Formats: sequence, structure tokens, C-alpha cells
Amino acid sequence: MSIQLPQAQSVLRNPTQEQLRDLVATMPGSELTEFGNYNVTTRVTARSAGSTYLVTDDPDSTQVQVMSTAEYAENAARQDAHIASRDMILVEGYIGPENSPMRRAARIYIEASQANIPAMQQQLYFDPDADWDESDALTIIYTPTCPADGYPGGKLVTIDLENEVTRVFNIDYFGESKMGGLRMWMDWVYEQGALALHSGAKVIPTADRQKVALIVGLSGTGKTTTTFQQQNESLPVQDDIVALVAGGDVYSTEDGCFAKTIGLDPAYEPTIHAALTAPNSWLENVRVSDGVVDFDDDTYTANGRGTFPLADIPHHDPRKLGKADFLLILNRNETIIPGVARMSSPEQAAAYFMLGETKGTSAGGAAEAGKFLRVPGTNPFFMRFDAMQGNRLLEMIHSLDYDFGVYLMSTGSVGGGEDVEDSKNIKIPHSSAIVKAIAEGSIEWETDPDFGYEIATAVPGIDDLDLLQPRRLYERTGRSEEYAELVAQVKTERQAFMATHTGLKPEIVAALG
Repeated sequence: MSIQLPQAQSVLRNPTQEQLRDLVATMPGSELTEFGNYNVTTRVTARSAGSTYLVTDDPDSTQVQVMSTAEYAENAARQDAHIASRDMILVEGYIGPENSPMRRAARIYIEASQANIPAMQQQLYFDPDADWDESDALTIIYTPTCPADGYPGGKLVTIDLENEVTRVFNIDYFGESKMGGLRMWMDWVYEQGALALHSGAKVIPTADRQKVALIVGLSGTGKTTTTFQQQNESLPVQDDIVALVAGGDVYSTEDGCFAKTIGLDPAYEPTIHAALTAPNSWLENVRVSDGVVDFDDDTYTANGRGTFPLADIPHHDPRKLGKADFLLILNRNETIIPGVARMSSPEQAAAYFMLGETKGTSAGGAAEAGKFLRVPGTNPFFMRFDAMQGNRLLEMIHSLDYDFGVYLMSTGSVGGGEDVEDSKNIKIPHSSAIVKAIAEGSIEWETDPDFGYEIATAVPGIDDLDLLQPRRLYERTGRSEEYAELVAQVKTERQAFMATHTGLKPEIVAALG
């Protein structure tokens, strides 16, 4: 049951976007752009993972940082007292469309001085209806001006799963609102016997039928770009979080998109660019000078963002998504990961899902940007033990009575980073050709002798085999020994990483070879 909201000096309930625009216009950090939308520059530019705590008196019940219920009660009382003298905004809606069994009521209660956050959140919620019930609502209580002295960076996020409320202190970054609700929803979904995936979803027409693709990846590694890139006039459904249930049905969560803007190019990402340059979109931490927007300027942060409603773009009806046909696991690697690899068994699929290998981006803050990471499920928002994600995915795949493909797809480079002369980038057109070929079943495969997954010998639209078989590049450039060393190193590191996940089914670990 949802908690009662603390009393405030005033509450503006479910304002229109126009009302919110008027409030944002008065904010010190806001600027009207050449496109007629607003950009807001914030103090905090990424999620504050180090300041985030799960409320529990049993620290052994979770893998994440915890706060006792007594300490939480003190902070909650302090926030409630802060709100008593503040003007607040309340925005209500749903996570999930009307026909979804994974649908939950949700709301954000936030200081009116930061009106861009509820404006952006309103674009992501599905609209409330006559059945909306506050007693069942996942709740975010958000006070950007309430101090959090004594906590990392002077910021604080508390997650009370028992009462389904997240409280945010002294943070003005929209991502804490978005993930505040979805994080609680993901835990609830797990309790329902399903699995929430940090995943985009799209529908791709083929000669046979429409194919439903899921794309999991850490923020900033190409998940949204891959979701919105068109193949055969494909349509996006969801760019960030979905629920996969037994039998393969997929359910979306949001009625809008929260997209990264750095390097946003209409030539490669026309749909997102058009949506974020429309008057009713919202921008956050994008470089704006005298109203002129520069998506390439990362002087302040490379984690510029924007929201827009799905209604503003061509998209597939989220109420008619159906069953997933394949899952892409994105990996922004720079050495020996091929452009695409097909998993040879459900156990291997679960293993690579658990590895969650990628290069961190500014979306995760300075602690992650540019560093090699392993984030199981590429999902840093799972509150339980990560082994539970891998085990649940394996159960889900075994529950399917149809062919379900799982693929590893690199969005980085082969042969090294930009400073390596012989390296080659895997560009957006390459990734798009791979997705199209997977949907159409037109890739030719062979087994990789080192890792046991299948690698492509031919992909329509890709002429450079080095991108598909990194070993070729290393051999051709006289670096065979380096390749062999990297293979051995990766295998050793993977086994060590998997060994840290107590409770992971042994057949998943064994599938790495």
C-alpha cells in the first residue's frame, strides 16, 4: 500500500505541459532554444549510485548499499518537514499500457522549483484514467533543495521497497525520477515471476512476419540508437525497460523516451533528432548558447539528455507487442568481440547476459565513464542478487515453445581503441545491417573455436570480414600472439567474475567453456 504524501504549502496536481513550461521558464538554469523547447542545466549530471541506499535491517538480503529503517525514518521525517514549507507538484500516471498485466500506478511529488523534472516524467508515464488508485502507486518524493549532509556528495536516494517509495534529496537530475519508479517496478515484476530487462524493444517487418527484437545494454552503449534505427520500416515500442514473462510475451513500461543527445546526428538518428528538436520536447544539460543548440559540445557533460512522447514519432502500438523473437546483448568492446555472435545454447545466453560486459559511459557518472565494466544484465538497477537475474532468464528461455535467438552485438570496435592504428569501428550502419539480417535470418554462421558461440561468415550489407571475425584483423596485422593472450585473459577474468555470484546455476557458469 502506498504511503500518504507529506503536507506541503501548496500542491499543483497533474498540471498540463503548458503550465509546466511556464514554471520552467522562470527557473534560473533554463533556456529557451532555437527549436522552441527548453533546456535546463543541472548541478548533478548523472545518476548518484554512490548516494543510493536500499532501506532494510537485513544487509545480507541484498547486494546493494543499505540504510537501516531507523536511519531512514530520520531522513524521511526531515524531508517531510522540508516539504511542509514548499510548493509542490504532483504528477500521476502509469508504468505500462492499459492492457499490460505488469501495469502499475506511479507518481512523483516534487518541489515546484524544479518543474522540468515532472514535465519530463509526465511524458514518460502513461496517462492516468478513472481507475488510477493512489493506494497502489509507486511513489517518488523528490526534494532537490533538501540537504543531505553526511552522505556521499551531499546527495541521497533512499529506496523503501516495503512501502514502495523512493525519496531523493539534493539532486536535480531527471534520471533519478525516471529510475526511481522503474527500479521499484522492476523488483515488483520479479516478485510476479517475470523478469524486467534494461532493454529497448522494436518490431521489424520481414517476409515471413513481424519480428519482435529486445535490445539490452548499459545506458549510453547504443540501446536507444539501435532501437530507433530502422530496418524494413521497423517501429520502436520502448527504449529502456521491458518485462519478459514466461511464454515469451513482452510488456513495455513508458509512453515516451529519455534519449542521450551527445553527437546526435540527423543523418544517423533522424527519428530521435526530429523528436528532440520539436517544441514540446525537453532537454537537460545540452550545450545551448543564445538559444542555439550544439549536440556535439560536451564541455559541461557528455551526458546531455532529452525526453519526448512516443506520440510524436512513428511507433508500434505498445498494447500489441506480443512475443519476443530475439534478444540482443550490446557490448561496447574495443578488442576481440565480433560485430555479432549467436549464442549456441540457452545456458550460454544466460552466461553472456550475466557477464554484461561493456565500456562505461558518462550516463553512470565519472566513476564509470570510459572504464571496462561487467554489469549483469547490463542492469545496474536490480536490487536483489544478480545471480537471480541470470537464473530467471534461463528459466524464461526454457519456458518458450518456439525458437528464441540470443545474440551478442558489439557497438564498439575491433583491434583496439581509437589510438590503435589498425583498429576498426563498428558504426551505426553496420549494427543496423546486423539487426536486419538477424530478423531476416540471412546471416551465415560458423562456430568460434575460442568461445564456442557462433560468429558470422557473411552478413548482407557488411563487406569487411574483420568486423565479423576479429581474429582475421589480428592475424593480418601480425598480432596473432596478442589475440591469443587476450582470449586467455578474457576467459580467466570471466570465470573469476562468475565465481563471485553465489547461487548462479552451475550450467550457466559451465557454458562459458
